[in-house]
Amino acid sequence: MGKSTKLSVAVAALILGTSLVACDDGRSGAETAAQQFATAVSGLDVAGVAFDGKDAAAANDQLRGVFKALDPQKPAVEAGDITLDGDNASAPLNYTWKFGDAEWKYTVPANFKKSGDKWLTVWDPATLAPGLADSEILTKGAQSPQRADILGAGDVPLVTYRPVVNVGIDKPQLGTADPTDAATRLAALVGVDPAGYVQQVKASGAEAFVSAITLREEGRTITNEQIAAIPGARAIPASVPLAPSRTFARAVLGTVGEATAEQIEASEGVLSAGDVTGIGGLQQQYDEQLRGTDAVVIRAQRADLTREQIQSAATDPRRVLFEVAPEPGTPLKTTIDPTLQALAETTLEDVGPASAIVALRPSSGAVLAVASGPGSNGYNTAMLGQYAPGSIFKMVDSLAMFRNGLTPDSKVECTPTLTVDGRTFKNADGYPESSLGSVTLRDAFAHSCNTAFIAARDTVSQGQLEAAALAMGIAVEAPSLGADAFLGSVPGEAAGTEHAASMIGQGKVLLSPLAAAMMAGSVAKGAPVSPQLVLNPDGGAAAAGTTSGSTAPAAQPSATATAEAPSTASGEPITAAEAASLGDMMRAVVTSGHAGFLAGVPGAPVGAKTGTAEFGKETPPKTHAWIVAVHGDLAVAVFVEDGGLGATTSGPLLKEFLTAAG
Repeated sequence: MGKSTKLSVAVAALILGTSLVACDDGRSGAETAAQQFATAVSGLDVAGVAFDGKDAAAANDQLRGVFKALDPQKPAVEAGDITLDGDNASAPLNYTWKFGDAEWKYTVPANFKKSGDKWLTVWDPATLAPGLADSEILTKGAQSPQRADILGAGDVPLVTYRPVVNVGIDKPQLGTADPTDAATRLAALVGVDPAGYVQQVKASGAEAFVSAITLREEGRTITNEQIAAIPGARAIPASVPLAPSRTFARAVLGTVGEATAEQIEASEGVLSAGDVTGIGGLQQQYDEQLRGTDAVVIRAQRADLTREQIQSAATDPRRVLFEVAPEPGTPLKTTIDPTLQALAETTLEDVGPASAIVALRPSSGAVLAVASGPGSNGYNTAMLGQYAPGSIFKMVDSLAMFRNGLTPDSKVECTPTLTVDGRTFKNADGYPESSLGSVTLRDAFAHSCNTAFIAARDTVSQGQLEAAALAMGIAVEAPSLGADAFLGSVPGEAAGTEHAASMIGQGKVLLSPLAAAMMAGSVAKGAPVSPQLVLNPDGGAAAAGTTSGSTAPAAQPSATATAEAPSTASGEPITAAEAASLGDMMRAVVTSGHAGFLAGVPGAPVGAKTGTAEFGKETPPKTHAWIVAVHGDLAVAVFVEDGGLGATTSGPLLKEFLTAAG
């Protein structure tokens, strides 16, 4: 290439470069400034933004002051297309705020100015909210609608607003009285920790009302006169969502109270400090449905405006920028029968260990009572407990044996002991000698002969045992239940002593009291029972379905047991004929077996099966006490964790419950 050609190319490049510079009118720089400002406002931190006419630190302090009342929410801000006018530019800022389900959107203009080769953001509070003046801030008002009720069978209110009194020290009313003495006296009167309450009173502000306890108005024994006799003490009437009693289905229903820090964090801005929400049970699971939607009002006002000035003004000096009306919650409908639930809890009130009574209606699957005794310490033993079922599981064995050709009249061998791979199994202490030897399956079932059922392991595989369990509706998913529950776990594979243990409801076989009641209910119905507790789960949060090992009790019932995931429904469900044969054998437990104490229960004939399951490593081992029964269109399971024998511990509780239930 010659020198003249090279020169021509260089000149052309210079001309082209000059042309490109001339076409760059500064738009890209303005766009960058707009995007930077939008991102900074989204993070509520504009300390890194270059401003025209405002120090960045001062602008940052003002921005945070404007939006302080909206914490912890932050806006999502996006910059629109730039409009350029020489060294000046503008762009719309599109804001989106989320307050629970409510969404506040608005657009405000932002201006930019070129200084030298740099674009600066022109500070103006109106770029934060529509028409915002330099002296104004935003405030947020929220009001929750009345929480919806939880209803029981026949739409009877279970949890509804009931009158209470909030008892505490109203510090402005103390006068010259000693706050420590007043707090100590009130704590002693209402039965709370004096040291802790005194500390609360001391730590609170001079204008605070420091609550000590909330008492139900109905049946309270502490009078207003006793409270008023203590300086500064007051009883303030209120109403809060409560069940009929403090213990009524508490583990299932949950409670209502101020949101915990964990709930607030998990809510992603829906809940704030001081908000009332469901805590545990159905109250928490269906909180969105029950709580409804809060009213939200965003206002602009002078930063120095006081509450007194607002209240005394002829017209509200604040401007409403955004408002959402409250939407009431939807009542949660359940199948719980308040009479049977209360009866179940009364039946368990003197039982020391963890315990449960579950009652359901086989024809519909309606769960009528799910009571966990005081020994459960607030845990939902009735629905979430995972325990070896012992001999009540012989109902499953028997179904598997029927499917192998046996009938209740078939002969089986009941020996005093049976050894499997070096491990010796025996019958319960006191097993009648008259039922040893060659006996009918009905007799072996009625007296719960362990060796006869373990001997059947050679003809009943572990897979057949699992299939029979699924056929009775246990260890499967329960899509219509509408609440967290453990519905059983039966391994599909086991050999040797583990398979032998499965035949008597030990090893890795686990049931909850709810699953045990379902098993009995499937006999009464002649088909698998699909339990239902919540009737309208789609009114709010989706039903939780079932759970497995993740919801195990605080103390595992068996050190070796591990719950398996629930299965889908059986392809070969129990038939009416199979259920009739099981019902025949359950009736024999009452007429000729060791549940004869149920013979006098009025009404339809009772069929039952007792169970005792060993757990732990003590010698002799501790035992779970079980009994299940069918009584007309009622199936019941009674469980006591450390209860000895099913017949002698859980049996009398069942008789008391069935007799009173009528």
